[in-house]
Amino acid sequence: MKSKHIITLGVMVSILSGAITLFTSCDSHTYEEAAGPAVTNPVYTINIKPVFQNNCVSCHSQGYGQEPYFETYDQVKEETLNGDVVCRIDDQSCGSVMPTTGRMAQPLIDLIKTWKANGCPE
Repeated sequence: MKSKHIITLGVMVSILSGAITLFTSCDSHTYEEAAGPAVTNPVYTINIKPVFQNNCVSCHSQGYGQEPYFETYDQVKEETLNGDVVCRIDDQSCGSVMPTTGRMAQPLIDLIKTWKANGCPE
């Protein structure tokens, strides 16, 4: 019976040691710190498409039916230049915040605004 307690104690010490290592070795970073330097010349295929795919297309697609659609470059460009995309993701003075799951991180909003200011390069 004594050996069973020693093994159990050894397992508990190993788990505790691993937990301490895990919590003391992880650095805490904000999204802004982890994102690195701002992209000054974003393009649709590399920088913008992933943002819309991850934050918008689940609702704004023909399969879901919520217009405007954000499935193609032309759709995203049109709504960014002539719609209220920037307003909805940045200041919400034209409606409720988008995406509905909550405001995107500021670096993503800034990326879209820079892309728009640069003429929406593909």
